[in-house]
Amino acid sequence: MKTILLVDDDESIQLLYQEEFREAGFHVESAFNGNEALAKFKEVDPDLVILDIQMPGLNGIEVLRQIKMIDAKIPVILCSAYHEYKQNLGAWASDEYVVKSSDLSDLKAAVQRLID
Repeated sequence: MKTILLVDDDESIQLLYQEEFREAGFHVESAFNGNEALAKFKEVDPDLVILDIQMPGLNGIEVLRQIKMIDAKIPVILCSAYHEYKQNLGAWASDEYVVKSSDLSDLKAAVQRLID
């Protein structure tokens, strides 16, 4: 079973994504901030990371940078409510950039493309 590390400080987003990806057959680990995400990343060795950008403490761009320094091959999807981060040079290190929506079809398609 493939493992997804889900990083988002919004509990409702966490619950929605966990339910969707568990139903799709993935094991889901969660982190609510950047520091917790880096610790979990080292602990669980996920197959893919879904990463929010705006979080307290370390933001998603900084977490992305540190994850890629640890393992450059790990697929990372940045998932943000804001379109403007797509233009941020730091975001370009991600494998996908998905704008948050109640329709998870874009996010699920990105996960399938990257994890297979």
